[in-house]
Amino acid sequence: SLKMASDSPESLMTLCTDFCLRNLEGTLCYLLDNETLRLHPDIFLPSEICDKLVNEYVELVKTDSIFEPHESFFTLFSDPRSTRLARIHLREHIVQDQDLEAIRKQDLIELYLTNCEKLTAKSLQTLVSFSHTLISLSLFGCCNIFYEEENPGGCEDDCLVNPTRQVLVKDFTFEGFSRLRILNLGRLIEGVNVETLLRPLASLAALDLSGIQLNDVGFLTQWKDSLVSLVLYNMDLSEEHIQVIAQLRKLRHLDISRDHLSSYYKFKLTRRVLNLFVENLVNLTSLDISGHTMLENCTIPSMEEKMGQTSIEPAKSSIAPFRGLKRPLQFLGLFETSLCRLTHIPAYKVSGDKNEEQVLNAIEAYTEHRPEITSRAINLLFDIARIERCSQLLRALQLVITALKCHKDDKNIQVTGSAALFYLTNSEYRMEQSVKLRRQVIQVVLNGMESYQEVTVQRNCCLTLCNFSIPEELEFQYRRVNELLLNILNQSRQDESIQRIAVHLCNALVCQVDNDHKEAVGKMGFVMTMLKLIQKKLADKTCDQVMEFSWSALWNITDETPDNCEMFLNYSGMKLFLECLKEFPEKQELHRNMLGLLGNVAEVKELRPQLMTSQFISVFSNLLESKADGIEVSYNACGVLSHIMFDGPEAWGICEPHREEVVKRMWAAIQSWDINSRRNINYRSFEPILRLLPQGISPVSQHWATWALYNLVSVYPDKYCPLLIKEGGIPLLKDMIKMASARQETKEMARKVIEHCSNFKEENMDTSR
Repeated sequence: SLKMASDSPESLMTLCTDFCLRNLEGTLCYLLDNETLRLHPDIFLPSEICDKLVNEYVELVKTDSIFEPHESFFTLFSDPRSTRLARIHLREHIVQDQDLEAIRKQDLIELYLTNCEKLTAKSLQTLVSFSHTLISLSLFGCCNIFYEEENPGGCEDDCLVNPTRQVLVKDFTFEGFSRLRILNLGRLIEGVNVETLLRPLASLAALDLSGIQLNDVGFLTQWKDSLVSLVLYNMDLSEEHIQVIAQLRKLRHLDISRDHLSSYYKFKLTRRVLNLFVENLVNLTSLDISGHTMLENCTIPSMEEKMGQTSIEPAKSSIAPFRGLKRPLQFLGLFETSLCRLTHIPAYKVSGDKNEEQVLNAIEAYTEHRPEITSRAINLLFDIARIERCSQLLRALQLVITALKCHKDDKNIQVTGSAALFYLTNSEYRMEQSVKLRRQVIQVVLNGMESYQEVTVQRNCCLTLCNFSIPEELEFQYRRVNELLLNILNQSRQDESIQRIAVHLCNALVCQVDNDHKEAVGKMGFVMTMLKLIQKKLADKTCDQVMEFSWSALWNITDETPDNCEMFLNYSGMKLFLECLKEFPEKQELHRNMLGLLGNVAEVKELRPQLMTSQFISVFSNLLESKADGIEVSYNACGVLSHIMFDGPEAWGICEPHREEVVKRMWAAIQSWDINSRRNINYRSFEPILRLLPQGISPVSQHWATWALYNLVSVYPDKYCPLLIKEGGIPLLKDMIKMASARQETKEMARKVIEHCSNFKEENMDTSR
């Protein structure tokens, strides 16, 4: 009943169901008194639609953190005249007594309740109302459903400390459940008498008693003519159990597997027991003996075992007792037994730890009800993905996604699953994965980060995100990813490696995205978080990747985003800039990132007055002579000053240094740069540079802007010629050439830029007819 992640497009039914559930009010429902959801009176929905609505709702609440559960959701299905339910699967804390109570008039055929720990004995009474129609029922892991709360009698007010106590219900049986054929009581609470509970059922076909200890299972023989499936996972068996099982001659599926780590088992499997099963259970197509220790050798001599081509013919079986099978088994569970490593195993599907196929079969078979086994199987898959190459990549990915979704709160699965995802999504597998599948991976990774503050899970999840193209592949979850990463970076105690990866991801996420994205992330506290990290590093006197990435991220997030520039200034960003310059005078990469960011701040007219202090202007002027990182630091310092100069002499509100002196140093700097410099910079728009062209107040700013354009169109014509043309740069340059105030050398350079762009246009004209 587990939903596998699929790689085919979603059906229209699924898309509509999803849309309706996310917009109940406005599609199927209206709000009564502003609080209770009610179905519109003219709606009539068949069970195909209602079942899907309920099952998808449970799935969404469980796996989508953004989806809000509704208090009154189940009451929408209370009236069988407008809605019909037939087959529903409810899980975990999502469902409570009142939810089942709400749908008690429905004629349910199949009801699966998995790990619904909030259900109490009230729900046992509700089950009775489905008794005349139920064919299949699971109460797996519903550990409180046989408990009711009892008020101790004759108690005055002083009893309020413990007004209720849990009492086991002993008188409930399946009396009246005349159609029930399939029943799962896995992990049933001790103290319930299974025999009495089940006796009224006339003809059971499938029974699951996983995790229950029963010394006497003689009562099972009452269904020897009807029982086709029996699961006794983790039951400590004895000779009596084996004799009873051997009488259930109709069995097609038998599971006596166990978790070999869970406790000490006295029972050991022997050759005789397997022979007994093969002789008596002639219809057997599926057998699971995982986790068992074989008491004696039931394999054939190794010389014979290795002979010939691998075969699933019973006659050639390496496991002697299975030579008596009439045909190969459909499934044979041998996980964590020595038998799975043999050559000839007479089954189409084997779970084991020998190879990828066996491991995937194990994950598939055990995910839903046996997370303790599944996490070990995923661990084996992790090793295969890490060391060898996965041959069934899609299947492996889908199984891991399903396990992570199903066991969101299971630490072992989250750790091993997130580690496996890292290897299964890396670049060598990239081509084989569809957009849809990669999105499913991102969703479960983010779920893991959200529900697990555990270091290993967080690290694995962050590393897995690094396998994706950022920001493109993460854009559909943009807000959420950023919130999660900022949350990691704001934790007081931090793991150094996670911090580094998270800052790297944050930086990549704000690079090359639209301004509204940057503004949204700024409002989430991005600027503040980065400055805090920088402050911590300064205090430790370390300039590492985290320090450099943090400045780089600030550079990216302030690009053409005035709100974020303002935030940078308001949170003492300039003070940190000066301190970093002083503490790390040799760190070129750092200087480049810091000045790139200040270039963005200087582009905002309203903020420039805050840069107009003797201290800052002196620092920028001195950095004009910097040879750090090629020309980048000098170029950016000159850019900052160009914007400040553009405001004219009256904005120069300081005595030292003189405006003319700074202008002179700017000319000298620009003339010292090599026009063919390859650049460490990426312009998405020339607008801030172009606005420096049509003005006479600061010829040096005009010259810096023209130099910048000339350099970029010469070195990267394919990228920057079209951008300059598109943004209307050519007419601006032509006008500037006519200006009297512009310097001769600036005009010369402007002519070369125009020439470059027209040559580029001619070369790239489409001449095909």
